[in-house]
Amino acid sequence: MVGSTTTTILAALLGGFVSPSSAGLLRVPISRLDARDLEAQGVQMLLGAAPSLGVVPQRGQTQDVILKNNVNMAYYGEILIGTPGQPLAVVFDTGSSDLWVPTKKGSAGKAFYDSHNSSTYEALATPFVITYGSGDVSGIFCKDTVGIGGLTLTNFTFAEVDNTSGLKNWGSMPFDGVLGLGFQSTSRSPGLTVIQALVQSGELEKPVFGFYLARDSPGELVFGGVDPSHVASEFTWVDVVREAWWAVTLDSVKLGSILSVSSTPMAIVDSGTSMIAGPQREVDAIIAMIGAQTIQGMYVVGCDAQLPTLGFAFGGRDFNLSIQDLTVDRVGNLCVLGIQSIGMGTPMWVLGDIFMRKYYVQFDWGQRRLGFALASASANLV
Repeated sequence: MVGSTTTTILAALLGGFVSPSSAGLLRVPISRLDARDLEAQGVQMLLGAAPSLGVVPQRGQTQDVILKNNVNMAYYGEILIGTPGQPLAVVFDTGSSDLWVPTKKGSAGKAFYDSHNSSTYEALATPFVITYGSGDVSGIFCKDTVGIGGLTLTNFTFAEVDNTSGLKNWGSMPFDGVLGLGFQSTSRSPGLTVIQALVQSGELEKPVFGFYLARDSPGELVFGGVDPSHVASEFTWVDVVREAWWAVTLDSVKLGSILSVSSTPMAIVDSGTSMIAGPQREVDAIIAMIGAQTIQGMYVVGCDAQLPTLGFAFGGRDFNLSIQDLTVDRVGNLCVLGIQSIGMGTPMWVLGDIFMRKYYVQFDWGQRRLGFALASASANLV
């Protein structure tokens, strides 16, 4: 819940930090890149659960982090690392569990963490390697102070990455690192995960966090609760069925009333993946039924086409997405759809940012469950 005790950190795409405010949320305008630009296309992410899926390439408070929106393909916010704090932009990723930021060597010319400028830095000898669907990064673990929207974790273990050369289009991505919000079972760190550390610190009102991902504007991540002004319906609660990920039992995938597929048993909610991704066979069937064409590796349809909704059934209800919900870009009368197929060692659907823009998702770490509600864009982040 957002209240007068909420501390918010904002940053513009081309600006610096804005002073925290005790009066509520603040909004800073951000730049929007053209999705058809070659550089912008590189921002499509396959981070999140990709490593474990085997994808082929203050106490009693809530705390808010405003998430900047890059072409509706990536949402990221600012954290502070070290003493004094060094601002870095990270993707808040529910599909992975580790925090890493680049050193100067691994920064590709962007912002980086300089341990020499932190009085609280402690080196560790443990190596760090992680492979995403977009490539891999490597470095070593260390300890330092981490600040997230007004919350402070001291002596927190994270990775300083000096090799990002394997991460596709890294130089064009507008963020610097990744902050995982997943479970300990998928963490490579010898320490706690971020959410474990926040819960154990006692600084959260509740052991939950909630995402609001807006279209064409900033989003919001709330630690310790949810922002009711961005919730437009009651929550449907679904238990996490496998703590490797924020995964739920998937009853079926539906294309209106003309197709229903139930061969894939799970879906994960992954803020680190831009699109909705599924097994090749099921995606092929859906694409064939709607008559989509493939252009430059993306599925496109006529924007005036009368298409059925794409629905995911779990928790006793269907969560439907219209063609407007699925569209990530429009070129003339062609709509580019945010659907893709990926090869996975574990068959499942990945519900990325496309899904999370329509549905506000509450991640209940304490009770190991997910809450889904229609998202509302009526509130202003000011």
